[in-house]
Amino acid sequence: MTNFTTIGAAVIGAGFIGSVHTQALRRIGVQVRGVLGSSPERGAEGASALGVAKAYHSLDALLADPQVDLVHVTSPNHAHYPQVKAILAAGKHVICEKPLSMTSAQSAEMVALARASGRICAVSYNIRFYPLNQQARGMVEAGELGDIRFVTGHYHQDWLAKPTDWNWRLETEAGGVLRSVGDIGTHWIDLTSFVTGQKVVSVLADLTTFIPERQKPTGPVATFSQSSGATEARTIRTDDAAMIMLRFANGAKGVMSTSQINIGRKNSLQWDIAGSRASAAWDSEVPDHLFIGHRDAPNQILQRDASLMNPTAARAASLPGGHVEGFADSFAAFFGQVYADVARGERSATSTYASLEDGHYEMQVCDAVLRSAATGTWADVEAKGGTS
Repeated sequence: MTNFTTIGAAVIGAGFIGSVHTQALRRIGVQVRGVLGSSPERGAEGASALGVAKAYHSLDALLADPQVDLVHVTSPNHAHYPQVKAILAAGKHVICEKPLSMTSAQSAEMVALARASGRICAVSYNIRFYPLNQQARGMVEAGELGDIRFVTGHYHQDWLAKPTDWNWRLETEAGGVLRSVGDIGTHWIDLTSFVTGQKVVSVLADLTTFIPERQKPTGPVATFSQSSGATEARTIRTDDAAMIMLRFANGAKGVMSTSQINIGRKNSLQWDIAGSRASAAWDSEVPDHLFIGHRDAPNQILQRDASLMNPTAARAASLPGGHVEGFADSFAAFFGQVYADVARGERSATSTYASLEDGHYEMQVCDAVLRSAATGTWADVEAKGGTS
């Protein structure tokens, strides 16, 4: 493994996902120089809780730190665009949480700036780095599934199932006009595009807000946590759930749903890919098992084991077979690949993390979803570039 101890990182955001980034960085030996919170007070609290020595009082102070080589952006969605622009202008590498921006116009500009900067830039679609998703990509590339025909699945959660549940993603000013699609839906689109090697070219979408009014706490609420105390009624305009039909570039068809109100589903991403020779399926709640379907032979369950997987998958695995790798492990594998490219000075031909071009593609899919939902007709996706 590459020695990362000479590479310094800083994390913008001291909440749930910021802590996940910080912990994963420590696992791969990266020095976390400091964190930046939404306020100096919250930054100091976050730094103390995470055991990080420094809490920056501003983005300018973070960017002026010569010990910081790469910045992790885990702030609310509306902050991604200005923060990534400033990070690139300061000559630093960047990993940005998804979705990349609030609009595809913003993401297009971010792509252009990233290309001109020569820096290593990535979008945090960590689910690619569950080893069996890398395995499935390798199988598709090797032709083991044949021609991809039909792609189905969902991404369902229940953490916003009650009128009293609240998070900043519910507000269009902070999270954007798409919520379940922009948040978890882009994860599903990115992952299936990555595995199949096919881009979505058009969509037919139906969006629904099942809880049109919610109770917003007067104080801050962390992601996935319960709020308490005084509240105020707020009208909700973002999607609780969505149903989307898909057309892929190679002629394959698909259908997927997103929901943040499916009670009992904590974090369920499922995909099922049917090819002309075989099929494969994966479920994030059973991440160490890959279903492989056959017509003229027994079906298979491949349990994650580096000695049994293809090289693409084996590189993403860190634990012996039978020792479950999960959410936190996917970030460590993802960051390890990005930081190896930082040390190398360029993106490796074998790197499989999502680029800013991929993040822009997901924003273009979101644009098409909004157009389709507004008109009730199919809408084309103007997707260009990407590493999938």
